[in-house]
Amino acid sequence: MTEKKHSSRLSEVKALLAESPDVMKALVKEALQEVLDAEMSEFLGADRNERNSERTGYRAGYYNRGLVTRIGKLELRVPRDRNGEFSTALFERYQRSEKALVAALAEMYVQGVSTRKVTAITEELCGHRFSASSISAINKGMDEALARFASRPLDEVYPYLILDARYEKVREDGVIRSQAVLIAIGINWEGQRQVLAVELANRESATSWKEFLVMLKQRGLHGVEFVVSDDHAGLKRAIGEILPEAAWQRCYVHFLRNALDYLPRKADDDCLQELRWIYDRRDLQEAQRDLSAWIGKWQGKYPKLVDWVEGSIGETLTFYRLPRAHHKHLKSTNMLERLNEEIKRRTRVVRIFPNTASCERLVRALCVETHEAWLEASRYLNMSLLVEQKKELLKVAA
Repeated sequence: MTEKKHSSRLSEVKALLAESPDVMKALVKEALQEVLDAEMSEFLGADRNERNSERTGYRAGYYNRGLVTRIGKLELRVPRDRNGEFSTALFERYQRSEKALVAALAEMYVQGVSTRKVTAITEELCGHRFSASSISAINKGMDEALARFASRPLDEVYPYLILDARYEKVREDGVIRSQAVLIAIGINWEGQRQVLAVELANRESATSWKEFLVMLKQRGLHGVEFVVSDDHAGLKRAIGEILPEAAWQRCYVHFLRNALDYLPRKADDDCLQELRWIYDRRDLQEAQRDLSAWIGKWQGKYPKLVDWVEGSIGETLTFYRLPRAHHKHLKSTNMLERLNEEIKRRTRVVRIFPNTASCERLVRALCVETHEAWLEASRYLNMSLLVEQKKELLKVAA
């Protein structure tokens, strides 16, 4: 009964938002206003009307400022302090990706590959149609900032590296082609996640991945001990050549998807679920015992699957070398998959990019947005666990 009521209310909310975009606009405006007020409270060290000895200043009203978003222009009230020292990063951070999205849509319009829908979207976002010169002005400063991010030195050590690619549709010389978007995420010894690189390539190949990893090393990438990726042959070969000192973890989620190729279409038993449970064991010995039991149980019914698993599963169990608390984060590329999903959610508005530059601009802007959010968040992993584990291994070796 509760589930039906919840489902009914959810449907009502969705219908309301579909019928009245102003409702969504109001919700977003309220959320951003709360962010601004919270930033001011943090800056002053006190909430509104709060008395405490740590207060560093006082509020002095607001001033109005507009923020262009995909759901229209929002008029926000930005708080002031008496000394005029408060500033917010909200507008710059939010509008970086918004400008990239607007620019991509506008380029489609100007280059004659737009539709009436694209024209309507760009006019709704900014209130006017775009000329080539206005697009150039939007892009100039943004491209310089994104280029600095893409070429920044990697001075820190990143023991963990996660690699993956996704594809975007780009129009080149009148032909629509798929462009590979290669992305690298690193985790440093402070336990922070960072987007290390975002590059476009004509396709995901051994050559493109090798160039990508060489570029990372030229920028200073070093100290990589553990790499997570899928089983793409070109990527696997590039990791072996450029990062031979690092242990490689094949994403177990991709592995389980590949396992479906060795099962009959109508298989509906617990075979794959029991295989998946192996990745939740406490250590490698326990996982190997369960694997032996799984092989014995299913060898007769699914011999092709079992033979394939026996020959390949070792590549997906490398994560058992790590501290147990790190297992769930580094046995798959899910961390990067979530970033890719966010990119997909935003780029599908464009659908087909008018050129490679506009695609790279928007994807990089979205990655910078995520990168900055990660830097401000608390640490993702407790890396002292890895340090302690390495010390224990040295003692055993001695």
